[in-house]
Amino acid sequence: MESNRRAPGWAGPLIGLVSCATALGISLLAAGLVKASAFPVVAVGDAAVDLAPAGVKEFAIRTFGENDKNVLVAGILVVLAAVAAAIGALAVRDVRYGTAGLVAFGVVGALAVLTRPDAALLDVVPTLAGVVVGIVTLRLLAGRAVSAPPGEAVALDRRGLLVGAAGGLALAGVSGVIGVGLSSGHSAVSRARAALKLPRPATPLPPVPAGADLRIKGLSPFVTPNPDFYRVDTALVLPQVDPRDWTLRIHGMVDRPVELTFADLLKRPVVEADVTLCCVSNDVGGPYVGNARWLGVSLAGVLRDAGVRRDADMLLSTSADGWTCGTPVDVVLDGRDALLAFAMNGEALPVVHGFPVRQVVPGLYGYVSATKWVTDIKVTRFDRDEAYWTPRGWAPKGPVKTESRIDLPRDGARLPAGRTVVAGVAWAQHKGIDAVEVRIDRGPWRRARLAEAPTADTWRQWVLDDWDATPGEHTIEVRATDATGYTQTAERAPVGPDGATGWHSVDVRVA
Repeated sequence: MESNRRAPGWAGPLIGLVSCATALGISLLAAGLVKASAFPVVAVGDAAVDLAPAGVKEFAIRTFGENDKNVLVAGILVVLAAVAAAIGALAVRDVRYGTAGLVAFGVVGALAVLTRPDAALLDVVPTLAGVVVGIVTLRLLAGRAVSAPPGEAVALDRRGLLVGAAGGLALAGVSGVIGVGLSSGHSAVSRARAALKLPRPATPLPPVPAGADLRIKGLSPFVTPNPDFYRVDTALVLPQVDPRDWTLRIHGMVDRPVELTFADLLKRPVVEADVTLCCVSNDVGGPYVGNARWLGVSLAGVLRDAGVRRDADMLLSTSADGWTCGTPVDVVLDGRDALLAFAMNGEALPVVHGFPVRQVVPGLYGYVSATKWVTDIKVTRFDRDEAYWTPRGWAPKGPVKTESRIDLPRDGARLPAGRTVVAGVAWAQHKGIDAVEVRIDRGPWRRARLAEAPTADTWRQWVLDDWDATPGEHTIEVRATDATGYTQTAERAPVGPDGATGWHSVDVRVA
């Protein structure tokens, strides 16, 4: 053992980082045995999502897209690393200080876990297990570099410290890998999804008409493939819901409360519908819109069985992870294909899109209609209950606005002179698109050619294929007119509180 030397500056941060890493690894392992959302990093992240102002969330979605959750978790880990280094520095001075720091770390994690909407007392076990192992690791490592009273020497067992740190990191890594495997849900839920035999719809839809897809390279296809379908939700960890355990409770302002199992759902008449979904966070020209062929049962039919009372005007639906959504009752009951969907584009719902069951309601933004992993529907009133986004500044009702987007050419593209294709998609769910117009450099509006649209609930492709592009810089704009006669306004409005407006435009350079 070396003596009469001060502990080097790296010793304290190393001790803290390794101790916190083992705490997180053991927590992740324990969360794999309890449930994934009990991992304290996830719980803190979920709390951060809930507490963040609407503007911060919009910035995250706009800047990072579907990677916003990964960025949040990475940010939490960076902060934890800084705190861990400070805890280690304190532990080298006095191990009691470092221990107190880890206890405080555990208290924050436990509070985040226990305040989640679906929390149970058992959910705190991963945090407690991690803190205990972290404290043991901290004390063992700190014992290799122990501070003496001021002015005296420090004993440093450099080799023992490094070997202990390596062992701690190995423990953290192995525990974390096992925990991730246990939490991934690739076992029961994935097997159940793969084994699900989809029932046939009572009235199968014909194949998508050939004329609905112009098959232009670079143009969004009429049917969005499942892997490409946008995802916007608040779940840091995807809920893993086994259909054998799934139930849907319908209660509140109804004459006959209903509780359905997944088997009960499959016994009902099955409906097939082509529906375009759109997120209210979709800015003008944005990517958060997609079209799919959904398979499910009529939500209106289930509600009629329950007997919705005449003064009810809201469905407060709840996801398996506690997220809530408020949907206007009159919209669901007006005859449109509002579904409790269990399949998407010919396969069982992907977990990321709500397996085993989600809501699909044409004509409404997703935040008021498209609850994934839905497990509860309370029939109520807007003046009595609020859903997740309403107190955060969003409108309680969210009808989709008529919009259009240019897919070709891309903004900033460099094009050869001559005949150039301009193409894109337009949507006005449950109203339908009647016309799309394009103009170049603020010139006259020109009618685009429209693809077929099987129903008014889907988007519609459009193309202008006779633009003779001349050398120079050009601005291309698009606007759509829906079947009610409404033409998109040029006035730009942000996504909040009820959806963006304005004409999409792209700037290109022609050689």
